[in-house]
Amino acid sequence: MSFVYPYFFWVMIVPFILFVFLVLTNKEKVARVFDEKVLERLRVESDAIPVKLRNLIVFSAIFFMIVSLARPVIEKGEKSVSIQGLSLMASIDISGSMRSKDIYPNRLEFAKRKLIGLLHEMPMDEVGLTAFAHISFMLAPFSSDKITLEQIIEGVDESYINMASTDFTVLGSLAEKMLEKKSPKILVVVSDGGDKEALKGFEEILKKEKITLYAILVGTQRGAPVLDAKGKPLKTKSGAIAITQINKELGKIAEKSGGAYVVAANGNEDIKKLVQAMRSKFHDTKRGEIKIKERIEFFVYPLLLSVLLLLIGFSSIPSRRKALQGGIK
Repeated sequence: MSFVYPYFFWVMIVPFILFVFLVLTNKEKVARVFDEKVLERLRVESDAIPVKLRNLIVFSAIFFMIVSLARPVIEKGEKSVSIQGLSLMASIDISGSMRSKDIYPNRLEFAKRKLIGLLHEMPMDEVGLTAFAHISFMLAPFSSDKITLEQIIEGVDESYINMASTDFTVLGSLAEKMLEKKSPKILVVVSDGGDKEALKGFEEILKKEKITLYAILVGTQRGAPVLDAKGKPLKTKSGAIAITQINKELGKIAEKSGGAYVVAANGNEDIKKLVQAMRSKFHDTKRGEIKIKERIEFFVYPLLLSVLLLLIGFSSIPSRRKALQGGIK
């Protein structure tokens, strides 16, 4: 038998022995440290149990409590446990068109909510986060820590937005590197889409690397003005206000790769639908193994014994009977 927290046992046992010694041998000095009412409880006198025996019971209870908190166990060795779930790379569009306000409060904030919704629907799966526009970069490595991933997503604000043209090819190159050792290779993109020309190289990378794409498209067919950092509409060379609309070409590429796409809407049904499509194609796979120690826990026995001893030691039934007898007289 051994202790999970042996240091706790040895740290506590020394002051415990000192405490017992002071209580039993030197009332005056110990009273300077401990409240007299506490000491009285430890020295409760009763006609039923002698003082010395009662003190022994109380001290034994404290000792067994220390033993319980140190967690006595019998070690049975280690065993391997497989980790089940999917691994996927999720990427959020931070191009200039994501400032547009055809959905509330704007496309970027709406996209963030959808990405966080995806994390909530995949609590046991592993997700790596990236962002892309003219360049693509990692926000977080693959992790199952959804709380941390959610905080990272919340930190993506308009300061990330890049007004240069969106380059899906750099996103494809980053996905190629990050998903190189993953099987299956799954990429989820949250974006307002792109035209055929912008997506041509991206589609080729997906096909070559056998990456399955799932797209969450944000925006409307009606569209909205493209806004600069000050919130003012941008204009084209002809002087007209630049309007950006949702483009479903990205969704078509997702379907060609064997994946699926949804047009983001209020609520969470769209994300549930996408995750369902993902799980119907890829059943949970073995992501790896972890070693855990097999133990037989014994902390409950000294804990129960300490509670029983405390009940006996602190019992006030004899004194109550005595008081009742006095009242009858």
